[in-house]
Amino acid sequence: MSGAAPPGRRQSRRRILRTLLLAGGVFGASMSGYLPLAYAKKERLRPPGALDEKDFLASCIKCGQCVQVCPVQAIKLADLVDGFGVGTPHIEAREQACDFSCDVAQCILACPTGALVYEKPEFMSVRPGAPLAEKPTLLAKEHDAEPTLNLKERIGVARLTRPEGCLARQGKGFKGQARGPQFQGRLRYLSVNRRTPIKVADHPYDTALCDLCVQVCPIKDAIAIETITASDGSQYQSPVVHEQCIGCGACEMICPTEPACIEVMPGQGWHT
Repeated sequence: MSGAAPPGRRQSRRRILRTLLLAGGVFGASMSGYLPLAYAKKERLRPPGALDEKDFLASCIKCGQCVQVCPVQAIKLADLVDGFGVGTPHIEAREQACDFSCDVAQCILACPTGALVYEKPEFMSVRPGAPLAEKPTLLAKEHDAEPTLNLKERIGVARLTRPEGCLARQGKGFKGQARGPQFQGRLRYLSVNRRTPIKVADHPYDTALCDLCVQVCPIKDAIAIETITASDGSQYQSPVVHEQCIGCGACEMICPTEPACIEVMPGQGWHT
């Protein structure tokens, strides 16, 4: 005699299996809707000239034109976990920052809908701290007839989020490749070529006091190493972000500590 189960028992097993598979499918479908909404709460660093988030999501048609024109491929399109923002452009500064190698924020010129603009229409509100006191001067164009970027608002602000890990604050220098030999990020170095970005890994550093964030910042007077006096009277050196910061993320990208000690806060404004 074979050990096969009776027909009734086999049918019962099939029903149970179908029920389990159906339940798993329903759960998976529900999670596929929930997870994007949960992850979508993460703030994204948008390209230069981006409207405030709600208006940006309503205006962007996800065409990818801004991605096509970015000379350092800093702009990426969001994936499924971004929920309603799937397909919209953003910048992961730690992986690849915007260094304005295009000189004019070419992504704004490429945008067909006004989701990226040099200046907002009058009917749109301006979030607190977003307006720039003056047009930012691009260091690569400092000696040109028109050295400024035609931007009126910042996309974020750099903050020293891990001051205890900052090499400058510890009085330490840095020697070598900022992010290691395998790092693929690129920046424009004025001492090499004012027009063409190169791999960060191909530009090693040797500085007695770490100031890499200052060296790579593309905006004049946006960040500096300054002497800070502590409450006990002692002094130390530290990166200090100034009002000209527009949130490009170059400082976050180059920071040689892991994780980065300085980060760009997307959508935040300048507050003294």
